[in-house]
Amino acid sequence: MPRGSADTIVAIATPAGRGGVGVVRVSGPLAGQVCEGICGVLPEARRAMHRRFLDEDGRVLDEGLVLRFAAPASYTGEDVVEFQGHGSPPALSALVHRCVALGARPARPGEFTERAFLNDRLDLAQAEAVADLIDASSERAARAAARSLSGEFSRTIIGFESALEDLRVLIEAAIDFPEEDVEVIGRYQVRERLAVLLARMDGVLAEASRGQRLREGATVVLIGEPNVGKSSLLNRLAGEELAIVTPVPGTTRDPIRAPITLDGVPLLLVDTAGLRASTDVVEQEGIARSKGHARQADLALIVTEAERSIEAVTAQFGAELPLPARRIVVRNKIDLTSGLGQVRKTGDHVEVRVSAATGEGLDLLRREILEAVGWQSGEEESVFLARTRQLSALTRAREHLQAAASLVAVQVDLVAEELRYSREALGEILG
Repeated sequence: MPRGSADTIVAIATPAGRGGVGVVRVSGPLAGQVCEGICGVLPEARRAMHRRFLDEDGRVLDEGLVLRFAAPASYTGEDVVEFQGHGSPPALSALVHRCVALGARPARPGEFTERAFLNDRLDLAQAEAVADLIDASSERAARAAARSLSGEFSRTIIGFESALEDLRVLIEAAIDFPEEDVEVIGRYQVRERLAVLLARMDGVLAEASRGQRLREGATVVLIGEPNVGKSSLLNRLAGEELAIVTPVPGTTRDPIRAPITLDGVPLLLVDTAGLRASTDVVEQEGIARSKGHARQADLALIVTEAERSIEAVTAQFGAELPLPARRIVVRNKIDLTSGLGQVRKTGDHVEVRVSAATGEGLDLLRREILEAVGWQSGEEESVFLARTRQLSALTRAREHLQAAASLVAVQVDLVAEELRYSREALGEILG
């Protein structure tokens, strides 16, 4: 019997609100009994049947399709029935109440997926990918979550686990026969295989890190002196007039937030009050909030006028603000100097010349923003939509693998232990 199947659960499986179609899902040992009580018949598994949905007195609640999935070939691994009727909240609610009267109970949030995990229909990474797919804020995030849900990420982790186990068996054999340990290390190319595994794990870590950025997005704060065009730049990047733009310095007081998507990556733009000495109490509070947002951001766009000395800008903001490590200097208003949009990079310094008024150079700025938050265009097909928990486990697995590689020539028994720790860390990802 599937685990977690002591009782039968029911819930509306379609989003709240009105719609053309609404689905009520039932899972558990009484699913067939509930179906017969509502439809008067138990349809053949995986074969849609049009039926009327009846209450206890035989009155029609709704009508539509009923589908039955027999255990274990269902989403949860249990007997499952789905009633596909009209998306009327009262009708769907009445259908749920009827299911409860026939022996089901209301499902807890996520309980269908929990049962799928408990019954080995999904591993933990796939179960988390269900929520990530539902919550995806862009098409690329949805595709990455779908890849994880299909098991692509899980298969990669299982491949690592298998390779680590094979190596550990070889090394433990060498421990059992000490006179052969050097020969085993050389014959089976243990050092070389560890190096290959490290390189592959670095690649997966990079993909997972980019996937985390795709899932969680990044906060980008616009900071600078008054009237350098921060609000105009925000409006341009957001594609709508969100911030008031006037020639009067200090127009922006409270931070203005604009969620946007660049190349499928969700970003939160934050326009802040212009930084200057002020006796206005309200403006002083706005400036204090600007500094707070700069401290917490993933990326700072330091906006200044095109002809302002870059040394003066970086010196000023370096002294006044706790800036994040990633920053881009945006030289705005190049339309006043007949300049063209361009990117200049010197060391770790990035400077982009743009015009928020005309749009010149904005595509270059968008590209540099994506690169600064760790995203490269065209790489989404290899990205896994990872969570912080999964990244932490991957990082620990790599650390143990690196330790194993450094101990090969020192103490073979410790190599086996490090490989075991690495495999255990990977096991946390799949649950």
